[in-house]
Amino acid sequence: MEKKFLKRNIISINDFTKEEILFLMDFSKQFEGFRKPILSGKILAACFYEPSTRTKLSFESAMYQLGGNVTGFDAGSSSSAAKGESVSDTAIMMEGYSDVMVIRHPLEGTARVAGESADIPVINGGDGANQHPTQTFLDLYTILKTKKTLNGLKIGFIGDLKYGRTVHSLAEALSLFDNTLYFISPESLKMPNAILSHLSAKNKIYFETNDLYDYANELDVLYVTRIQKERFFDPLEYEKVKNAYVIDKKIITHVKPDMKILHPLPRVNEIHTSLDSTDQAEYFQQSKNGVTVRKALLSLVLGIYP
Repeated sequence: MEKKFLKRNIISINDFTKEEILFLMDFSKQFEGFRKPILSGKILAACFYEPSTRTKLSFESAMYQLGGNVTGFDAGSSSSAAKGESVSDTAIMMEGYSDVMVIRHPLEGTARVAGESADIPVINGGDGANQHPTQTFLDLYTILKTKKTLNGLKIGFIGDLKYGRTVHSLAEALSLFDNTLYFISPESLKMPNAILSHLSAKNKIYFETNDLYDYANELDVLYVTRIQKERFFDPLEYEKVKNAYVIDKKIITHVKPDMKILHPLPRVNEIHTSLDSTDQAEYFQQSKNGVTVRKALLSLVLGIYP
């Protein structure tokens, strides 16, 4: 199975089979706390045309923990993108400077363009409202660690389901397994019809509502997302929904004792800090799992294993 990841681009969760995902989950376990210089001499190009904290820093941390090095740029301002250089040209250039590239860009499809242009593995760190596959892998890893399975679960998604690339990727991935999905959002931020149609075509069970407490007591996992101001073209539309959901300790009396709350972060005010110390809060550990899974992915695409 390792050979299927060698020099492979990581662009969309839809490019992976159920078997490949389960292999990655198992392969990642050996990278928890693993710090050996197996990638000594290798260079990661971190090309971020959009601001990032967790994705960028966890990739860098993963590379450093495996003995590699990092080059790249932040938000495009320190690269020739500010001069009009195309993503394709940047990707071709980066193959001369590095062994693997991770790219984040505000426009959908740019990661695939980069992957088709460069002769080194390209990893999508998020392209607009489209896909964020490595976030999905770490989300699945977190669910598997806490629930011991990826099947037979009731998983709620709440917040910005229209523009949230993390929920798009995760819903697509979960469609490979037998789960029930609950989509909780304002009417204007519903899950896109394309994803709902995809779920229906696979005979997957899902429910839509704008009220968390319609299904709160059934959930095994609640995946919270912030309302993303930067994705709105009309500031007035953002103002209408920015405080649609604020989850605090009240929720604990309405959910299963072992229900887990996930969030890709950053949060604004959608999860109150009073929840941070509860048994339900899993979002900071989820973030830490990003380093583990990204170490595994870098190892696999470069073909260098522990």
